[in-house]
Amino acid sequence: MTSTKRIQAAYGPARDAFASLGVDTDAALRRLVQIPISLHCWQGDDVGGFENTGSELGGGLAVTGHYPGKARTADELRDDLEKTYSLLPGKHRLNLHACYAETGSRRVERNELDASHFKNWIAWAKARKLGLDFNPTFFAHPKAADGFTLAHRDKAVRRFWIEHGVACRKIGAAMGRALGTPCVTNVWIPDGFKDTPVDRKAPRHRLAESLDAVFAEPLEPKFNLDAVEPKLFGLGSESYVAGSHEFYLGYAVTRRKLLCLDAGHYHPTETIADKISAVLSSLDEMLLHVSRGVRWDSDHVVILSNELEAIAQELVRGDFLGRVHIGLDYFDASINRVAAWTIGARCMIKALLLALLEPIETLRKLENEGDFTSRLALLEEARTLPHGAVWDAYLENQGAPPGATWLAEVQRYEKDVLSKRK
Repeated sequence: MTSTKRIQAAYGPARDAFASLGVDTDAALRRLVQIPISLHCWQGDDVGGFENTGSELGGGLAVTGHYPGKARTADELRDDLEKTYSLLPGKHRLNLHACYAETGSRRVERNELDASHFKNWIAWAKARKLGLDFNPTFFAHPKAADGFTLAHRDKAVRRFWIEHGVACRKIGAAMGRALGTPCVTNVWIPDGFKDTPVDRKAPRHRLAESLDAVFAEPLEPKFNLDAVEPKLFGLGSESYVAGSHEFYLGYAVTRRKLLCLDAGHYHPTETIADKISAVLSSLDEMLLHVSRGVRWDSDHVVILSNELEAIAQELVRGDFLGRVHIGLDYFDASINRVAAWTIGARCMIKALLLALLEPIETLRKLENEGDFTSRLALLEEARTLPHGAVWDAYLENQGAPPGATWLAEVQRYEKDVLSKRK
């Protein structure tokens, strides 16, 4: 029996099994294909970018590993992304950082960047019907060497980074206008202290003023959506981060910005799944950066963990899919980078499918009736339903490699392309 026939033969009984609990698998697959995941460009070259500023990565960021074949140019990075997209079901997006500008041989400062420096990215995305998201780059720069940017005590340094933020919002709007889909432009800064500060107030006061200056010009939401991203701590900012969760939650609510929840930016005992409904009780939309922290914000490749499943369940159970923008955010240089993209993206999509296949209406009815015994029993019985058969059918329908067959594609690509990069 061919692979296609085997998948089709398995899907029929799986569909019936889910139908017995009131779940329409065909409807779940139709919904799943409408959910884009924004892949992060920085997995492909270890957050290198194309500026060559000579500065260390900094900002509390660290990439480990030296797996051969990383992208050295924008064209190589785009080639690697195309290979990755070919291994994923559905139509997705790309999340770019400002340091991935293409300026030719001319050095362009970050506060002087404009959409022309991303014209190749925009043309590439347009030809492939991909949406773009964007991020100012507030690290790996001489003016960020001491760990402060928008909250810097030096007004001139703050002004430089404000101008960079303003420029990036305009770039994001240009991307949204060109591609016909809003660009989420997300602001994350590394500002913080290694040891306990005496004055926690002043940096946050400066940060709020700087952010207000960055966002001063109104931009059309149909082209650009502004997001702000908090963090608990980073390397070199273990004791204090100006842009904490509480700071940015208040800022997002009062200024009507999207709040970004990054799965690695909280205490290891916290899960962002519980924060989603809380945030969306006050905000219209939000941004997710899906990562995997191991002991700290280590940005490991996303896997189908309990936390990832909980995030996807909250999005589906709360009917939040139309209000949440999902992006990936990790970087692992110890394994094949195309495989890292593919593993994380497929796991995110798979988690969404598992959530869409829950008998949610029945579970909600039981909960509303106070029948928590039946709720728990049904949740556990649903775990052993044939989700894999539905997943394989989805991959087959979307023309993506089923099961682990995608790995052979990556291995061929490594042999034919990646291994030839010095």
